[in-house]
Amino acid sequence: MSTTTPPATTSDGRSRRWDAHRATRREELVDATLRAIRDHGAGVGMDDIAATAATSKTVFYRHFTDRAGLYAAVTERVADTILRGIDEAGAEASGDHPPGRSAVGAAIGAYLRLVEDEPEIYRFVVNAPLLERAGAGDPSASVSMRVAAHLAEHFGRAGIDPQRAHVWAHGVVGMVRAAADDWLETTSRPALAREELAGLLTDLAWSGLSGSAGRPR
Repeated sequence: MSTTTPPATTSDGRSRRWDAHRATRREELVDATLRAIRDHGAGVGMDDIAATAATSKTVFYRHFTDRAGLYAAVTERVADTILRGIDEAGAEASGDHPPGRSAVGAAIGAYLRLVEDEPEIYRFVVNAPLLERAGAGDPSASVSMRVAAHLAEHFGRAGIDPQRAHVWAHGVVGMVRAAADDWLETTSRPALAREELAGLLTDLAWSGLSGSAGRPR
């Protein structure tokens, strides 16, 4: 008795549909996690996250393996938001001069806009309270690395050589993150408006970058 083997294309089609379904479901669960963070704060637990998604923790672990996997998916979404903000701000400032300063200002403004608009999500990413961390290390380093790499590309398009673009981009991101952390948590003195802080940081960064741009490496 012979059996009929289904065409491989049928199996491939099912696999692609299943992969698409899983990807969509992951995005929905990340959306629910962000809503839970906004509602309950950066220290939100998995029970509240699952309740916001109207599902169980088991479903989350099925799609993200563990808390670290979910945290990584959230940080990826946050990094995408910052990069999109950099691109949009950079496009608006494309006619400004000097072009390198516009790239710096666009990156700083996009970063601070996220901090101002989504303070609990920013705290969730930077402080990672969802994770049970036993060792040292910065859990949000992947966000800083992606933003710095993107900023280096903007510097390169502004005519800055690759080596300087790489070093300066990482330096600018570190400076802005430190200032943003202080800005978000400071209660002992009047807080600067986001535009004021962005202007101060852009002035500081660009005064150093423009002053050394013409020097030999």
